[in-house]
Order: sequence, then structure tokens, then C-alpha cells
Amino acid sequence: MSYIWRVGVEGLEVPRRVGSLSAQVVSSLRAHIAAGRWPVGSRIPPENTLVKELQVSRNTLREALRALVHLGLLEARAGDGTYVRASNELESVLVRRANVSPSEDVLELRAILEEYAAGLAAVRRTSEDLADLRRLLDRADEAGRTGDMEAIAQVDGEFHRALVRAGGNELLTDVYGYLGSALTAALGAMPWSAEVAAAHAQLHRQLVDAVEAGDETGARYLAASVVHTTRQALDT
Repeated sequence: MSYIWRVGVEGLEVPRRVGSLSAQVVSSLRAHIAAGRWPVGSRIPPENTLVKELQVSRNTLREALRALVHLGLLEARAGDGTYVRASNELESVLVRRANVSPSEDVLELRAILEEYAAGLAAVRRTSEDLADLRRLLDRADEAGRTGDMEAIAQVDGEFHRALVRAGGNELLTDVYGYLGSALTAALGAMPWSAEVAAAHAQLHRQLVDAVEAGDETGARYLAASVVHTTRQALDT
């Protein structure tokens, strides 16, 4: 049976009443999430808004939302609404697996991915990539001066995602991006002395220098050193 769609006011695909409405709503909401219109971590609109936008019953909407919660794309928080947990099923699986893994395992995976990606970045980076990395280094310095571990972890995650992206491997970028929340959470939970912060910042700048110089070996070594420094902080 074919499904017919039209676009609603906010860009959501509104299902015509043929076939399973709940399945069509799942497809519409999934596409909305995958397109980044509802970013990971954001709260989706309330039921009343979605019922009006999609022109379906509250029961149909709730059935679709339950399906997306089961798939791991959404998370229902009692008394606080429903939040986007992952952009697709692969991200959901990887994040769940990383979240129940020991921090040491997460760091080892990070070292493997980032070391290889840093080497690629040294060979493939563009001037735009370098400008982005330098900008994030400045933001990291600002966060470091505040001592706010949440802010430090957030900008660190952005920096490493930008580094991986500079390597030009879209699949590697996607996989690393899916694991980003788990990697950031692991850093945010660590003790962070002034000495560790200084060493971390210096290694990041040396890493960007190596990428800019096209030094593939040096970039890989420094990327591994960053993770090693993080692991040492975890052990203290």
C-alpha cells in the first residue's frame, strides 16, 4: 500500500489517512530527527502541538512516540517532556554500548579512532578545517580558565569531532560523532587539576600545529598523547 504525504507548517510530513497512521508518524518524526531539525539533546514539541501539526489523534501520536523511544531515538522524562536521544538507530546502539562500558574501554576506542583520524587530517585538512580547529582551541582556553568541567568537556568534544571531520572520512566522522556524547561524558566525570589542564591544552595546540604542517606521524603521536594524558587524569 502506498502512502501519500504533504508538508505541514513546521516542515513535518503530515500523513494522509491510508495504511497505518502510527507507522507513517514514526517515519515522519524519524526523518525530522535525522535531518537535524530536532537536535540530539533537545526537547521535542509538546503533544498538543504535534497532534495539531500532524493532524492525528493523541493515541496515534503516543503510539509513534513509544515506538521511537523503543528504537532509542527518543527519551521520555517524567514531568519534563520527551527528548531526542539519538539521530538514528546506529547512534542509539553505539551510545548505549559506550555508556555501559568501562571508562578505560571508551578511552582505548577514542585513542584508536582519533590517532588514525589525526593522521588523515594532516594529509587532507583544508584551510577552513584549520580555522575551525584554531577557533576551538581559543574556546577551550576560555573554558579552561573558568574551571567548569562541563564547559571544558563540551568544547573538547567539539574540538575532537572537528579534528576527525578534517580527516575527510565521512563514515569515520559519523561513527565518532555517534559516540561523542559518551566520550564527552567520560571526560566531564574526570578530576581535572591545573597541571593536567595545562598539559592537555599544550598537546592540543601541538596537534593542530602538526596537522597544519602536514606531519602525519607527528599528528598521530600527539593525538595518542592527548588520550594518554586523559587516561592519566582518570587514574589519579
